[in-house]
Amino acid sequence: MKLVINDKELDIIYADTFKKKLLGLMGKKNISYGMLFPKINSIHTFFMKENIDVVALDKENIITNIKANMKKNRIYFAPKKTSILELPYNASKNLKIGQKLTFISK
Repeated sequence: MKLVINDKELDIIYADTFKKKLLGLMGKKNISYGMLFPKINSIHTFFMKENIDVVALDKENIITNIKANMKKNRIYFAPKKTSILELPYNASKNLKIGQKLTFISK
């Protein structure tokens, strides 16, 4: 799937299996894609090689919280059970709370 942000397309991996949820972006360098974790309220950045941007979404994909430049070895808790989108560092700079995100099929 893809996410379009300001006329730029970003590949998004849908973390719908235990393995994808467990590994996420751990150990990755030069991250050029995002990961969408459905129906969760927390993520961690342990074993990450880079800082990332974290975006919390409600069930209608409206942004409820943004944590830009999340450092390695941290835990992020969303205000309520939601979906969490992990993005490459600085990819959320033009996003705003209340904005609806649209994901498209490849």
